[in-house]
Amino acid sequence: MSEEKKGFFRRLKEGLTKTRNNIVHGIDSVFNGFSNIDDDFYEELEEILIMGDIGVQATEAILERLREQVKENHIKEPADCKSFLIQNIKEQMQVQETAYVFEERQSVVLVIGVNGVGKTTTVGKLAGKLKGQGRRVLIAAADTFRAAAGEQLSEWADRAGVDMIGGSEGSDPASVIFDAVNAAKARNIDVLLCDTAGRLHNKKNLMEELKKINRIIDREFPDAHRENLVVLDATTGQNALQQAKEFGEVADLTGIILTKMDGTAKGGIAVAIQSQLQIPVKYIGVGETIEDLQKFDADQFVDALFSVDQTAGEEEEER
Repeated sequence: MSEEKKGFFRRLKEGLTKTRNNIVHGIDSVFNGFSNIDDDFYEELEEILIMGDIGVQATEAILERLREQVKENHIKEPADCKSFLIQNIKEQMQVQETAYVFEERQSVVLVIGVNGVGKTTTVGKLAGKLKGQGRRVLIAAADTFRAAAGEQLSEWADRAGVDMIGGSEGSDPASVIFDAVNAAKARNIDVLLCDTAGRLHNKKNLMEELKKINRIIDREFPDAHRENLVVLDATTGQNALQQAKEFGEVADLTGIILTKMDGTAKGGIAVAIQSQLQIPVKYIGVGETIEDLQKFDADQFVDALFSVDQTAGEEEEER
């Protein structure tokens, strides 16, 4: 495991403390408190998973598989099926390798999400990560409605060492995208990252705006690979799931970025979203720095949640 991954695993583990206290301690008390695997045992497990925001649908799938495994393997002791439960949670969350194709190809990435979820910061962090991978990156500041969004993004662009195309406050976002797309082509940019305005309360306007933006990209940059990534605040739990559904109605979502995982007891929402919407969680954020935004890894996430060490040599003491 690379040093960066080790460091992130440590931060992820710390970041998931609240979720771990909420879900894992409850699960452990079920495994230790029951002497038989019966309906009460499954009911208790179900309640804890749903309380941790893993969601009804994912919970049912996880427990249905567990029941099958208990029968197939003739398991009698509750403690003996814990590893199966962990594996089943991982299986609900696997991300295909193709999820990151935009990193390899000339791409236009629209980043959408309501205000306050960390969208602008996420665009800045993504720019820094892609630049670090040797990609030529350009940022389009197409959130022209929120005061200071452009300034905030400009600071991140400077920090990441990438150029930015912006418009004045209140200007037409589609015209910013038009300018940015043409600049990206002229400069032979690898990835054009577009920060967009996030106003769900006025869905009709948002829909029209995104349609207009899409038409411009289709017309001006037909060969570019396209991504629509929605940024969600993990601390809002089921609300985040609802936002993803609503954005899914106005845009063809290709992935999810979950921020503020370090501030929530509802980290199970990562499982719920992926299971319910069949849209992969591609990145998760557990802090303020560029290194705190990492590709989502289901094994790493669940191991961090259940405090399973990923490296034999790294015996981390539970604080």
